[in-house]
Amino acid sequence: MPTPLLSVSNLSKSFPGADGPVPVLRGVGFELGAGHTLALTGESGSGKSTLLHVVGGLDTPDEGRVVLDGTDVGALDDAGRARLRRETVSVVFQQFNLIPSLDVGRNIAFQARLAGRHDPDWAARLAERLGLTAHLAKYPEQLSGGQQQRVAIGRTLAARPRLVLADEPTGNLDETTGAQVLELMLGLVAETGAALLCVTHSADLASRMERRLHLAGGRIA
Repeated sequence: MPTPLLSVSNLSKSFPGADGPVPVLRGVGFELGAGHTLALTGESGSGKSTLLHVVGGLDTPDEGRVVLDGTDVGALDDAGRARLRRETVSVVFQQFNLIPSLDVGRNIAFQARLAGRHDPDWAARLAERLGLTAHLAKYPEQLSGGQQQRVAIGRTLAARPRLVLADEPTGNLDETTGAQVLELMLGLVAETGAALLCVTHSADLASRMERRLHLAGGRIA
């Protein structure tokens, strides 16, 4: 069997509470291969976003390991985790998180430039596929929610990450727009060969992934 791109083992994480530590993740483990898609579902508070943040190096676990593309994420210092987020993993947030002072074209190119692999031809192709070519000189505030999420997807994929993490990527969109954005994201992720780990409440979105894991009480149910 090929070595998985992402291997998560015995992951535990707690946060401080009024009466002591509150466990959020309890011994979570799974694997994800390059080019494959996985939906992570569960009720609010089940630990989905925390797991995503730990995988992406945005937070550190109390116990367990995350190995991404051969790198033990937990062994990295702050600079190493920042480099991982620039070069290997990229996140699509529910809130878009675009840079308001940059136009669409520069927002799309932003992460690729940070990673040192900006490809103008690939960025232009992404803009065309995402229906953004006519909007490249506009700023985020001039766009609809669906258009902003398309820009966020373009920014994520412009750097050609090995792993895409998506946190409720259609959560702020109406059903029709969300379905369109999802279709575009899945097609482009497949084209790049990246793996996709997607946190979602949407049964429809989860059904589009190759695999589905359900978190309940901080554990894989």
